[in-house]
Amino acid sequence: MIHGRNDEAEQIVTEVERKIGISKWSNGVKEYWSGAPVSGSVTSPLPNFPTSIRVRTRTHTPWHEIWNAIVHEHRRRSFLGLVLMSTQAFFYNAIFFTYALVLMRFYSVSGNEVGAYLLAFAVGNMLGPLVLGHLFDTIGRKKMITITYGLAGILLAVTACLFQAGLLTALTQTLCWMIIFFIASAAASSAYLTVSEIFPLEIRALAIAIFYAIGTLIGGVGAPALFGWIIGTGSVTALFLGYLLASVLMIFGAVIEALIGVSAERRPLEHVAAPLSSKGL
Repeated sequence: MIHGRNDEAEQIVTEVERKIGISKWSNGVKEYWSGAPVSGSVTSPLPNFPTSIRVRTRTHTPWHEIWNAIVHEHRRRSFLGLVLMSTQAFFYNAIFFTYALVLMRFYSVSGNEVGAYLLAFAVGNMLGPLVLGHLFDTIGRKKMITITYGLAGILLAVTACLFQAGLLTALTQTLCWMIIFFIASAAASSAYLTVSEIFPLEIRALAIAIFYAIGTLIGGVGAPALFGWIIGTGSVTALFLGYLLASVLMIFGAVIEALIGVSAERRPLEHVAAPLSSKGL
């Protein structure tokens, strides 16, 4: 609609609503919309949002509006996105991309066997979002992001203590990582979810690009460099401190989410952040 393609926009939305209506009724499933159970012949299962907005059609969004939205109007959300993206990137890269080195350096695992450990590690990564993903819609974004970030940080701190005490083997270390990243993978995914929905629709894709780039620069470059150096020293204490740093950063992310996070679940994205093209109308 913003680009003047009103008829096409209407056709797309109508088709989506039609498919949802047919699937809900044809399966004979009792649904819950806006907290109230409905059943029977449902012609419009989607909740009604009475407020409307006016938007202006234009070929592009001026850069000064983009700058103003990210740096000024939504600066708290920008800080939130930066914290969530950078802390999860540091956490992820600190562990995942140095884990093979840890196995070989501290547990004497041969290079031929590392793949099997990483496969188990990857399973935990995959299952986390699959199992926990729907809770971000049902329990809520703010609560689940706070819980997953905080819990991942706490579990890493506990594992770091066990590692320093020499109580872990290659197998139990991998099991700990599987549990941690079952939680952390959902947390990391929620960072991308957050920056894609808390900004006006014209700049959502750009917001992902900006915060991903900055987060990767901080965590994706900094963490492997730091932990590669730590592992090279062969110091258990240094690696323990490095893990504690990653743990503190994730807990910091949880605190920031609890303080300024946005509850965007089950809300139209235009209500989460008004489109830039609607300003002044």
